[in-house]
Amino acid sequence: MLQHDRLFIGGDWVAPASTGTIDVVSPHTEEIVGRVPDGAPADMDRAVAAAREAFDNGPWPRMTMAERAAVVARLAEIYAERQAEMAQLITTEMGSPISFSTMAQAPQPLGMLQYFAELGTTFAVEDERPGLFGPVTVRREPVGVVAAVVPWNVPQFVIMTKLAPALVAGCTVVIKPAPETPLDSYLLADMIAQAGIPAGVVNIVAAGREAGEHLVSHPGVDKVAFTGSTAAGRRIAAICGEQLKRCSLELGGKSAAIILDDCHLPSAMGFLSIASLMNNGQACVAQTRILASRSRYDEVVQAVSDMVTGQAVGDPGDPGTGIGPLVAKRQQDRVEDYIKIGIDEGAKPVVGGLERPFDRGWYVAPTVFAGVHNDMRIAREEIFGPVLAVIPYDDEGDAVRIANDSDYGLSGTVWTADTERGMDIARQVRTGTYGVNVMNTMEPSAPFGGYKASGLGRELGPEGLSAYLEYKSIARLG
Repeated sequence: MLQHDRLFIGGDWVAPASTGTIDVVSPHTEEIVGRVPDGAPADMDRAVAAAREAFDNGPWPRMTMAERAAVVARLAEIYAERQAEMAQLITTEMGSPISFSTMAQAPQPLGMLQYFAELGTTFAVEDERPGLFGPVTVRREPVGVVAAVVPWNVPQFVIMTKLAPALVAGCTVVIKPAPETPLDSYLLADMIAQAGIPAGVVNIVAAGREAGEHLVSHPGVDKVAFTGSTAAGRRIAAICGEQLKRCSLELGGKSAAIILDDCHLPSAMGFLSIASLMNNGQACVAQTRILASRSRYDEVVQAVSDMVTGQAVGDPGDPGTGIGPLVAKRQQDRVEDYIKIGIDEGAKPVVGGLERPFDRGWYVAPTVFAGVHNDMRIAREEIFGPVLAVIPYDDEGDAVRIANDSDYGLSGTVWTADTERGMDIARQVRTGTYGVNVMNTMEPSAPFGGYKASGLGRELGPEGLSAYLEYKSIARLG
């Protein structure tokens, strides 16, 4: 069992303010696999103070962006050497199949570091524009102290969508990992110390909701960057609005995969096995609404069912496993409650249902519902588990209408033999990311975020770096 008794604050490992601890429980065995301090509000105060001191008086914001980018590049080199260790750690703490952890959970955070390190060498900190009375210099300066509040499903990826651009921008950061997945952040802290990032620039305190809200509300924090549920996002937005504090929110999704009549189903199902079921269905971008024309509806239901039953369910540490356990008992209960709701609403579970695959571990049976209407709760609410709903449509216009008939607007796909036809569909669906015959896996160079209740602002790309900068206009005569 991995045990840590310190918190990473001010560039050092310090004793926590309280004796509370967080037990990290394996979703596969239901046994404790780790224990870390449970951060208290006093710990958040100390972390913010360290970040504030590093920003107000330290060297980091006063270095050039290129100099900071070089340090982030060193961190990327260190991260690359420890990818396998990171992947295994995330699988252990939250049950992500090791195949997904080695393909995405560890490599994608590395890709974020590499991308922003490179972007920092070319990004314009100042540019000059013509003004009414003379030239105007537009300057970009770091926003300040950032509170990065991250979830448990893809912990390192979400940390890096915030940490990498914040560092390059010149900000200092307090990271609050979710209590379900604190272990990977300790490995990251080791790398940060090794990379030579100045003391106080990055601080990491795992904690629950009370300490998290204390951090978000802290007057020493200039910006909050949050990924998580829409309900929690609304609360954070309210706090930040009251304080006129900058915030970016990456929230939930209920994305639709549109299967057009000319689609080659075997090819589409190969991609959808990842797009719909990645990380055991615990992904905000998961394509959980499958839209099929009435003329091919039964055929699509069968293809989706075959795709799901083709996924091996079991030990997430086994390279052959496609779907592992859910992160916690409460998540298992939540997903099973939604399966019950779907049945009560009149949908038919063609695959899966309420019988659990194993007696031990927080597993649910991967489930495919047929006979789903878009007004059912299983078609409207984010379930966050391996539950798919196949919904019929009349024509392409109806498919677009159904895809857009959602409180969310995060992701989506269309599957067709005609790429231009797919692009036309993509332009009509109101989501922040989209894929034509491919799943948009959050390209480092392109902005990621959502419409409607899927959040505010964008991460990744130059837009993601700009989110950690304030713009200053300096006019002058002559």
